[in-house]
Amino acid sequence: MTTPADPWHDAWEATLAEFELTLEDAEAMLASDHVPAPDAAAAWTPPAGIGRIPAPLVDRARTLLARQVEVSRQLATAAGASRREGRAISRMTLGTPAPPVYVDIPA
Repeated sequence: MTTPADPWHDAWEATLAEFELTLEDAEAMLASDHVPAPDAAAAWTPPAGIGRIPAPLVDRARTLLARQVEVSRQLATAAGASRREGRAISRMTLGTPAPPVYVDIPA
């Protein structure tokens, strides 16, 4: 409920809830090793004019920020591993295959 002391409380509640849902989606992608195709319609745009965050929501926002930082770190690690695997696969498939080599050893 909005109070005169916190006129933007409801807007901040909705914004933080949206962040949490987006973060939960990212955490689910990391857990399942599956990244769906990007949805351009889902791009986030900041709400206009919601003012300063109300004091009762500061702890929730800080917790959410810490989770976002951790998910960002995990995503960067996963992206790096994916690039390394891609380079390794490229090295294995580049060029013409080497001809088979047979060694004849007398018995």
